[in-house]
Amino acid sequence: MTQPRAAALHTSSLKSLPLLARGKVRDNYAVGEDRILMLASDRLSAFDVIMGEPIPAKGELLTRMALFWFDKLGHIVPNHLTGDAPESVVAPEDVPQVQGRSMLVQRLKPIPVEAVVRGYLAGSGWKEYQESRSVCGVPLPEGLTNAARLPHPIYTPAAKAAVGEHDENITFERTVEMIGLELATQIRDVSIQLYEAAAAIALERGMIIADTKFEFGLDRDGRLVLMDEVLTPDSSRYWPVEGYEAALAAGENPPSYDKQFVRDWLEQAQVGGRPWNKTAPAPRLPQEVVERTAAKYREALQRLMG
Repeated sequence: MTQPRAAALHTSSLKSLPLLARGKVRDNYAVGEDRILMLASDRLSAFDVIMGEPIPAKGELLTRMALFWFDKLGHIVPNHLTGDAPESVVAPEDVPQVQGRSMLVQRLKPIPVEAVVRGYLAGSGWKEYQESRSVCGVPLPEGLTNAARLPHPIYTPAAKAAVGEHDENITFERTVEMIGLELATQIRDVSIQLYEAAAAIALERGMIIADTKFEFGLDRDGRLVLMDEVLTPDSSRYWPVEGYEAALAAGENPPSYDKQFVRDWLEQAQVGGRPWNKTAPAPRLPQEVVERTAAKYREALQRLMG
């Protein structure tokens, strides 16, 4: 297997900027009052628990993929990139931690809604459909199967939770109560536009985007701006085109370019002779699981960008 360029980075520790927050994957540093340095670590979370073992080069791959999509989708909605080099705002000794895995972005007023768009029935959506023939209050036709393509993409928002908590699926009507009809409608419509454009590009490259989530903020002028990561394997379910039809016919989940390999391993993992209860601390990931997960992320990037 090819080796990553540098040692994996589980947790950054920049000396030249104040830390604002650590998320599941990203460490955010303040750059003055109006900008943020978003640094993608090699951390991996599954079941909302951060694993102790980093996935080598994951942060670089996520950053390259997010930048690819920000470039491709900029005509639909503005994004938070400033266009300045992240290395320009840190001291020389911090550059190795920042290089290749960071974005220098505008500081926005975040909107507390995860804008989830589903083009296929998978994961929690499939479970909910089996019970109610709907997903997050959106009614769907009878007769759909696991991994089936939906008649058209649907918007199924979630309320953003604190780190370590589960996001809560909510209805569109609930988002109207939270942020008002005009903004809720704009986010829904833009999110579906973004998904449809990205899904078409990905399909040309042999990948299906089953579902994804977007995050938005408002700039000083009140404009809607796409922020955080976008269409990475951490925020999206990618399937290779080959094997999809066979999986669909068998009623199985298609193989995916994300952390599903880790999730599957964790479902079987034992802690103290008992199945892991999906709370911290997580079981130690074997080297083989780390390497195979890293390979999945690499393959997704190579397919997308050539």
